[in-house]
Amino acid sequence: MSQSTFTILLGGELQQTDRLRDTVTGTRFIAADGGMRHAATLGVVPELWVGDFDSTPADLEAMFEDVPKQPYPAAKASTDGEIAVSEAIRRGARRLILAGALAGERSDHAVQHLLYAVNLAEEGFDVLLTSGSEEASPLIRGYIELDLPPGSVFSVPGFSELRGLSIENARYPLADFHLPFGSSRTISNVAEGKVRFSLESGRAIVLARPYDLSGV
Repeated sequence: MSQSTFTILLGGELQQTDRLRDTVTGTRFIAADGGMRHAATLGVVPELWVGDFDSTPADLEAMFEDVPKQPYPAAKASTDGEIAVSEAIRRGARRLILAGALAGERSDHAVQHLLYAVNLAEEGFDVLLTSGSEEASPLIRGYIELDLPPGSVFSVPGFSELRGLSIENARYPLADFHLPFGSSRTISNVAEGKVRFSLESGRAIVLARPYDLSGV
């Protein structure tokens, strides 16, 4: 088990896939409120359960009654997910997998998870967001490489103006590209295997759909 890799179970949708299983195996788990329902799907028992528990059904509480709880009032300054991440960091997390972060009924939460992940990356944490079928990785100044199936679709929406953006091993490569804020130029690219991204300045997210092979 990796003592510094934590999977945070969030309240969005989570589809059981081989990539998800391989990604979370051997990690430590913390559940945020209703995200605990994913623990049953994954067959894991988190070491901590945080939140205001306003979205937690009684049968779920009964199923995981032995998991230590850390309750917070509904009127609080942070989301349950951010509280769970803070607890993971306090326990030594350096890599964070936000499972259930990308889909669900609350699009405001999904957007906040993306923004928060970029902030965490800037603080030096390795962050992955996943719904099982879709994955997101922050792209800030520097370099990342993502192992994506050939033919799978990915996009790179910018949260700011991007300068010096390069994308290698993709159908539509870029080199030292300037992407104005709000441009759609980097939407719907196709992986040709491991895709390499580098950026000189700006903030972005790589949204990948490893099971969407419509680019083949």
